[in-house]
Amino acid sequence: MTEENQLPEIYQAQVTNLSQVNVETVKSEMVRMVQSSAADIEADAVELSQSAAVNVQAGTLSARQSALALVRADEVAINESAAAAIRAENVSVNGGAGVVVAGRVEFGNAYAGIVAGREIRGEKIESMILLARKVEGNVTTVIDTRGALIAGMLGGLVAGTILLLGRMVFRRK
Repeated sequence: MTEENQLPEIYQAQVTNLSQVNVETVKSEMVRMVQSSAADIEADAVELSQSAAVNVQAGTLSARQSALALVRADEVAINESAAAAIRAENVSVNGGAGVVVAGRVEFGNAYAGIVAGREIRGEKIESMILLARKVEGNVTTVIDTRGALIAGMLGGLVAGTILLLGRMVFRRK
């Protein structure tokens, strides 16, 4: 029977190196995690390897073979990793992401649900919805910027018509 290593609920230091542990909150200038998990990480720099984190706030984040839920950072680089939501100025993704909102996005071999950014570059980009001013690379998307605008207008028109008809039909006398 293996015992799980547990650190205190809040662990704070200048440099924090974690290996094979589960923690609730880590606040530090630099966080390195290997085969570990954390609920909340707040740091200037975060490096994850085969780890998981729920909420990360960082200046820079580097993740390899890791799973992330919510990331807010200036610079994000994920390799062979998955992230549910990323909000950053510069993002580099080689793996999967649910939602990416960034100034500049660079994709290697990546899959994403929704991508929004000023500038998007990549070798192979596959996404459901892509919103960008400038796109460079091989892009496969279900809805691009023009398609999203048209879908939004048509959705609003249909919803407005249904609401108007509903009021007319079910109006009290």
